[in-house]
Amino acid sequence: MQMLASIFSPGVVITALEVGCIYALVALALFISYSTLNIADLSTDGCFTLGCAVCCQVTVTLSANPVLAPAAPVLALLAAMLTGVCSGFVTAFLQTKLGVESIMAGIVVNTGLYTINLAVMGFASQMSLLKIPTIYSGFEALLPKALGPFSGLILSALVAVAAGALITLFMGTRLGLSVRATGDNADMVRASSINPAFTITVGLCVSSALTALSGALLAQYQKGADINVGTGMVTIALASLIIGETLIGKGGMVRRVAGVILGSCIYRFAVAVALRFNLPAAALKLVSAVIVGVAIAMPAIQKRAEFHKRRAAARAAARTEAKGGVR
Repeated sequence: MQMLASIFSPGVVITALEVGCIYALVALALFISYSTLNIADLSTDGCFTLGCAVCCQVTVTLSANPVLAPAAPVLALLAAMLTGVCSGFVTAFLQTKLGVESIMAGIVVNTGLYTINLAVMGFASQMSLLKIPTIYSGFEALLPKALGPFSGLILSALVAVAAGALITLFMGTRLGLSVRATGDNADMVRASSINPAFTITVGLCVSSALTALSGALLAQYQKGADINVGTGMVTIALASLIIGETLIGKGGMVRRVAGVILGSCIYRFAVAVALRFNLPAAALKLVSAVIVGVAIAMPAIQKRAEFHKRRAAARAAARTEAKGGVR
């Protein structure tokens, strides 16, 4: 009972939901690139770190300016999203104009972003935002004291829900429908006088902007950035995506987007629970890998379980029929 109480303590649940809502933006980005455009964008890891690095650098720089200091955290988020758009544009340019395969384009951009991220951070592996106001500290000051412990969760959830709502609205517009059609059949889109290169560029720019925004929020949430913070992010986002689709199922756009956000929160909660069993910090990657593996294999496991269930039912029916014939 004590173990269960420690695992499901309010602190663990709130922290898991806070981080889950932040990482939900990356899962939403992968929803656009992978699920909608059918493009495996492997630049996600570097783009996430880019958002962290740019956010920290802009926040630190603007905080030294008395005029811009109050707006520094918000401006840092906007700057991170802008650099994310640039990253997505380069990835799309390699694919659409230079004929580079999507996987290779993502690898090339991700490799280049490592040096760019180091340069943004002043060629240091870490940056700190300690003693510097962030969007989380500012939002907490606006809330009543009773809601203070939940300020991080409220802000992260608001951003995730707002991003999900904007994506849902965007996918219902003419441009959004063109992006969705490009992922289904690019030749049909081209025959309809729509340039698939443009729709791919738009989709990847939006996707990368969400990824960079997620990294920027995490930097302000953790009050710092690390050059390796984005390692494995594409795998984590894919696991969140699959968990959401497995639990919620595929349906309308609202249902799919809600499933992505829910899947991200469930994934972070699973990681938090696993780490409560006195595992060393070095085991975090192994725990994440196991959870990701199970999540990715879940659809196949479900199909196999349904197959064995149907086969067992058929065998039982055959035995019943055989007994009736013997009589």
